[in-house]
Amino acid sequence: MRRTLPAALLTVALAATAGCGDSGGGDAGKANAARGPITIWLSNNAEEVAWGKAMVQAWNAQHADQTITAQEIPAGTSSEEVIGAAITAGNAPCLIFNTAPAAVPQFQKQGGLVALDSFAGATDYITERTGETAGQYKSPDGKFYQLPWKSNPVMIFYNKKVFAKAGLDPEKPQLATYDQFLAAARKIKSSGAAPAAIYPAPTSEFFQSWFDFYPLFAAETGGRQLLDGGKPQFNSPEGQRVAEFWKTLYAEGLAPREKYNGDSFADGKAAMAIVGPWAISVYRDKVSWGAVPVPTSTGVPADQVRTFSDAKNVAMYSACQNRATAWDVLTFATSKEQDGALLTATGQMPLRADLPAAYPDYFAKNPAYQGFAQQAARTVEVPNVPNSVAIWQAFRDAYTESVIFGKKPVPDALSAAAEKAEQLAAS
Repeated sequence: MRRTLPAALLTVALAATAGCGDSGGGDAGKANAARGPITIWLSNNAEEVAWGKAMVQAWNAQHADQTITAQEIPAGTSSEEVIGAAITAGNAPCLIFNTAPAAVPQFQKQGGLVALDSFAGATDYITERTGETAGQYKSPDGKFYQLPWKSNPVMIFYNKKVFAKAGLDPEKPQLATYDQFLAAARKIKSSGAAPAAIYPAPTSEFFQSWFDFYPLFAAETGGRQLLDGGKPQFNSPEGQRVAEFWKTLYAEGLAPREKYNGDSFADGKAAMAIVGPWAISVYRDKVSWGAVPVPTSTGVPADQVRTFSDAKNVAMYSACQNRATAWDVLTFATSKEQDGALLTATGQMPLRADLPAAYPDYFAKNPAYQGFAQQAARTVEVPNVPNSVAIWQAFRDAYTESVIFGKKPVPDALSAAAEKAEQLAAS
């Protein structure tokens, strides 16, 4: 997956732009009612670009006086840094179809986002389209500054050939509990079937916790976020169990402490990986794979397991002067028809209530995606709190020191990180 955000640079970039006012300027009410041409930014993912071009063409064919100009997000160290700089300069586009939920609190603090609730029927549209998970995307003031768009609910991918070589059942692997997972990991390692059982990035970027600790924490707690009401939840018995599980994997050499420059799963260096449905097309011709939910300490039934969403959303930016058109485009681009086109083009899961029932033909023809569609209804997002990135970095620093490198007891590390996170959330 594209997990290359450099935490330090992102934090610096966002901090440098914090406190700015509404970069749109002028009369917000007038802008909210205005119609006319707009500009949007798309992710540089090739499949998403293709979908975006087709969506724009369909809109423009019917709206000659309200055309969309689309471009990929300009190159930069990270898309979040580019967006933050555009907010400061006052030249952000109307819509960005690649807004990270973790960055929304800072973009909102900059005055760079438009509350979507400003538009008639918007709240109902978002909650009806998204379903029960919509509430996770509200800001602390109760408003939506992002429209939940698409997710990549993460699961455990496993290499069937490696499992068979290790003497494990490649069709029905026993991975539901921590004990089962560790037993399988030890067998993979001792048999030499693969150099590593699993190989998450052992580096300290804040977002890496979304692909090791956080999915298992969501599963272990039945859907709790890292913070709830500004109070850290990870310094809990559940959080400690997850951390100790990962610490065991590292301590026994089942998960390496060295960074791997490449895709360890695709390259056969690891028997398992935590990834979302985007990976199906990537691994299809490289690995004979299967997928199961992330483990829990007690083996929660598969149809109840929660996981991290790995979502990207759409936000409207305050530099936009034709916001009525932008809102109409936003609803057009997230309609059932366009969500279906996105699903078909990318394999990513639209954040839409009862997804399998919405597109039965697609999932009948593409059974590999069915498990992810079911999992999409049970996703957990990053908490929408002030200083979100700094909080994740404080957690990751403690996790790296304690879990990966074993330099500090887990309870002490999580306690210190929780104290710092609570201070950041309150500031």
